Amino acid sequence: MSIHPDHGHDTEIDTEIDTDTEIETVPAYLPPADPAGEDTLDLRVDDLVALLTGEQPPPPSADDIGRTPGAADHDALANGRLDGDLLDSVASWAPADTRFGDFRLVPVRLERDLPLLTRWMNDPAVAAFWELAGPDTVTADHVRAQLEGDGRSVPCLGVLDSTPMSYFEIYRADLDPLARAYPARPHDTGVHLLLGDVANRGRGMGTALLRAVADLVLDHRPRCTRVVAEPDIRNTPSVSAFLGGGFRYAAEIDLPDKRAALMIRDRSLRHVL
Repeated sequence: MSIHPDHGHDTEIDTEIDTDTEIETVPAYLPPADPAGEDTLDLRVDDLVALLTGEQPPPPSADDIGRTPGAADHDALANGRLDGDLLDSVASWAPADTRFGDFRLVPVRLERDLPLLTRWMNDPAVAAFWELAGPDTVTADHVRAQLEGDGRSVPCLGVLDSTPMSYFEIYRADLDPLARAYPARPHDTGVHLLLGDVANRGRGMGTALLRAVADLVLDHRPRCTRVVAEPDIRNTPSVSAFLGGGFRYAAEIDLPDKRAALMIRDRSLRHVL
């Protein structure tokens, strides 16, 4: 399974999952899209200002998360989890329990992880979507752009029972070019994924990790109400994987190189879907 980000965070987004994924059933049709106008475009720069000035971002508001902030949200602030980092300190996120084992996100360190990432990017099944095949400088440039950026995208290894086995990019969709293509909400968080080794594909692992990572985002980002993704509308196995991972089909959107399915995992529906 691979999801290809061809937005970088200077370009636009392209998300794919290869057709060798573990999907058991593929729907013959897509569910109806959300009614037009359900969301409102309300991009804010408070987090960016906090990052640049070193000030603490404001506590979660009812407007942001659709409810009155509770004690857990303010405890998170007191514990430094919302510490000016645009993605609320991904490195500090607790592991998730999956049916395949304990899973956690570990931010990439190029000096440690570049050989592994380069090998994965040169796998033909991955290269077809990520388009980062070639010498290690190709992968290094892609990852370094995020590491040296303003923090709106965090490249991570997905580690399962202490073994690195996948690569994720967790990014602020509301601060990304993707926000031009749909009615983004403050703190919408996007996900890109690839499974590194062939042995980890076709076993239901991709769907399980999509659900686990979306849950990690919602657990550790109290101001985030939605996790989003945008697979090619023609890639029904990809859409099915997101549906299996608790996402809903919200709309079709036009991106520069494709017609995409906007997939959304809602905080309010996370225990239903």
